[in-house]
Amino acid sequence: MTDELIPQVKQLIVDSLRIEGMSSLDIETDAPLFGDGLGLDSVDALQLVVALENSFGVVVPDAAVGSKVFESVRTMADYIAQQTA
Repeated sequence: MTDELIPQVKQLIVDSLRIEGMSSLDIETDAPLFGDGLGLDSVDALQLVVALENSFGVVVPDAAVGSKVFESVRTMADYIAQQTA
């Protein structure tokens, strides 16, 4: 199920963060979302928390969980799959 979620998660990132000039195909599945990877910041993380809840009904309860969930597209998809199973 995780592999099926990966394109959806990539599109969620592009749509919710309104990243100009980037398509979901430009986002690497296993690249870090923060720092040297996609370069997201804490404001982006908050937007992704809201987007996950609105799109998938998945709640990220705290920053500790969030730091693991938002490591990469794959970790986001894994978390969604776990929470919706």
